[in-house]
Amino acid sequence: MRCGAGIDARMVDELAINIDPIQAGGRLTADAMKAVVAYGDGYSVCDNCRKPNRLDYISKPPIAEFHKDLAAWLNMDTARVVPGARRGFQAVAHTYVHKGDPVLLTSLSHYTEFLAIEEADGIACEIPADEQNIVTADAAAVKIEEVKKQHGRLPVLAFIDHVDYQYGNIHDVQAIAKVAHQYDIPLLYNGAYTVGILPVDGKNLCADFVVGSGHKSMAAPAPSGVLAATVERAKEVFRTTAITGDVTGRKFGIKEPELMGCTLMGVTLVGMMASFPHIKERVKHFGRELENAGTVLDALRSIQGTSVLSEYPRKHTLTRIDTTASLDAVAQTHKKRGFFFSGALGEKGVTGIIPGATRVWKYNTYGITRSQARYVAQVFVDIALENGLKVA
Repeated sequence: MRCGAGIDARMVDELAINIDPIQAGGRLTADAMKAVVAYGDGYSVCDNCRKPNRLDYISKPPIAEFHKDLAAWLNMDTARVVPGARRGFQAVAHTYVHKGDPVLLTSLSHYTEFLAIEEADGIACEIPADEQNIVTADAAAVKIEEVKKQHGRLPVLAFIDHVDYQYGNIHDVQAIAKVAHQYDIPLLYNGAYTVGILPVDGKNLCADFVVGSGHKSMAAPAPSGVLAATVERAKEVFRTTAITGDVTGRKFGIKEPELMGCTLMGVTLVGMMASFPHIKERVKHFGRELENAGTVLDALRSIQGTSVLSEYPRKHTLTRIDTTASLDAVAQTHKKRGFFFSGALGEKGVTGIIPGATRVWKYNTYGITRSQARYVAQVFVDIALENGLKVA
């Protein structure tokens, strides 16, 4: 099947159980799929845009109401939709960071947080993770004092991931935020792997900003995301334009510079809206997701020579595994080398693992059913046994 212009139709999730670490939470709902068809045109949401000509004021479709619901759901005061979590990082960094300003992040932070700081000419200052790859409030306090001593001033902002992308470990954002606030440092909560996956209460977490990813964790088309703020910080990051043309004298109403006016248009926004009721419901059942993740992980751990690099017991479905002493030992003599593993998975209807990876790799079971979890677990065991590995 083809989409035209030589583009093959993508049927990954239709033909296999997909445990790709970054795709699991972004699979579209059936309602979002309908929105893709109905609102695929670029400016489709602009049919009923009236003064003040801003996205979050449009009432049909109910975009204005969606913004209010989104903020309330996150227990924040104001929310905006953005083209991906990275654009949320960018908006906040550009508001607070100036040339030479130190900014806190962690040794496990996503590269886009670094780029947001770099673009604002700031200095990245990493809070180191401990031996268990956990970032603690104590480490944050030590780092703040180090930054103060080294740069002669405090960090102007902190980016903290609740769940990091490398190990899927959960970090105590609330405790870190309390430390940051003792120094009057605003904190951005990176919820790329939590908003839309598990319950997030921004104010309880003591966050000044909550950033989420629509296409990673909210069953929304890419690129999409959310940036929410407290009422105090919203006045700063969502400030309105004051520029005037020197020849025409033109002004631009209440457009927001950090968002470049309007942000998500058409399918990205309406797809997120269509999935929202499903997202609000599914976060209530994260315990069920952890049970399924445990089923798969128990099977992997039963393969002799396999170890878990993420924190254990697991608190999230994104997991990092070391199979150097198991699968990679097979790869050393297998005719397909490291590609034997992804090939065997594909033959059994499981996809999402990087082809050729047999040493250290990640997977994410979020969204699979109980029966699928049992099947994936058995597939890992079967591949191990078929290749002469011992299983406990």
